[in-house]
Amino acid sequence: MQRRFMAWGALLAMLSVGVGAFGAHLLKPVISGDYLTVYETGVHYHMIHALGLILIGLAAGQWGESPRLRWAGRLLLLGIIFFSGSLYALSVTGIKLLGAVTPIGGVCFIAGWLCLAREAFSRKD
Repeated sequence: MQRRFMAWGALLAMLSVGVGAFGAHLLKPVISGDYLTVYETGVHYHMIHALGLILIGLAAGQWGESPRLRWAGRLLLLGIIFFSGSLYALSVTGIKLLGAVTPIGGVCFIAGWLCLAREAFSRKD
């Protein structure tokens, strides 16, 4: 579990940099300023939660594996897919209905961080 979440976090962080560069260099002249802001929000949350996956991997190495840490990682991964993915798709296609998917990813992010917090609070000093 530790290596898996750290590896996925590193790959997703790398992908975030690539997606961000794509947006800054290739999409900027093609999409409107509002959609570019939406796209940048997706990149920002993508990177933060990729780093969160690495953090969960480190926590698993320190504390040992647990169902809560496993769920924390899964939820952050799903959050990246639904939150950032829907923002990328919305900004490129202009299909506003895709914005309805974004809150699902946000709930996944919140639940993932809550799982990590609960695991941390359950640990003895």
